Amino acid sequence: MEKGRVLREAMLWRKAEGNKAQCYLCNWHCLISPGKTGFCRVRKNIDGKLYSLNYDRVCAANADPIEKKPLFHFLPGSSTFSIAAMGCNFQCEFCQNWQISQVIEEEIEGEAISPAKIVESARRGGCESVAYTYTEPTIFMELCADTAKLARAAGLKNVFVSNGYMTIEALEEARGWLDAINVDLKGFSEMYYKKLCKARLEPVLKTIRHIARETDIWMELTTLLVPDENDSEDELKQLTAFIASVNPEIPWHISRFFPQYHLTDHEMTGPESMRRAYEIGKAAGLKYIYVGNVPGDKRESTKCAGCGAMLIERSGYIIVSNKIKNSACPGCGQSIFGVFGR
Repeated sequence: MEKGRVLREAMLWRKAEGNKAQCYLCNWHCLISPGKTGFCRVRKNIDGKLYSLNYDRVCAANADPIEKKPLFHFLPGSSTFSIAAMGCNFQCEFCQNWQISQVIEEEIEGEAISPAKIVESARRGGCESVAYTYTEPTIFMELCADTAKLARAAGLKNVFVSNGYMTIEALEEARGWLDAINVDLKGFSEMYYKKLCKARLEPVLKTIRHIARETDIWMELTTLLVPDENDSEDELKQLTAFIASVNPEIPWHISRFFPQYHLTDHEMTGPESMRRAYEIGKAAGLKYIYVGNVPGDKRESTKCAGCGAMLIERSGYIIVSNKIKNSACPGCGQSIFGVFGR
């Protein structure tokens, strides 16, 4: 290993026969032989013990609007201090951060920034939370956990932007310090997940159900609408029916696709597809649906699910006005699902 590096023992693993390490952090449940890494390529078996290779390799650290995550019903208008480490347990063909997510051990780069320094930077920047984002936070769970506990002690919230592939064990580990999560529900077919993400759908659905029904973690969902891949009427009806069956008040973000990484042969998502997805979600009974990556679209604002009044007007990531009072519509008194207090 590189001299001076901090090797942190990995969380959620057990010894297995033949000096192997069984990882229980995500739903790959990798059985890792000595000298090898798991599917994420950032957790390595060294002499029969599993280590995190990216604990001291922070590759991004800066303040963002919380709306960028996107989280629209969690402390709207606040700033969050975003950090990331390299690696991912998915291999999405359309990844927008592939330069830092799709790496091998020899390519893991970044700066050694301590959890205390991250929290200090967040507070100094006037942020109300720390976001673990840009890559999959599960694969730098050790840094997340250490930072999040300090953040909580300092009065800050903690946010994940995740593909939802973590195990129930990992969720239970995080529930003591994780306040909010945006889960990418990338599509609603096993074929889509296998073909474009090199993963499976069912574990993600299990994660969503568990968060909604068994934890107090605030959750919103995002679906990147990829033309001719996950945007059929039938698939969208199944996807929105699933969300409604869990809780129709969960905010659903429909995100516009732009060609990138390995998926440059597809057109960007057209406005008609975005409109159709929005209408399908409404027909399924979803109360809060947002259209993303479409500048100026009025469907990025929050309206009352009761009387239809404009409550939070947005222009991109900027909050133009916020009329929610005590988590309710000031006009009709309808309770608005979310975390709006400071």
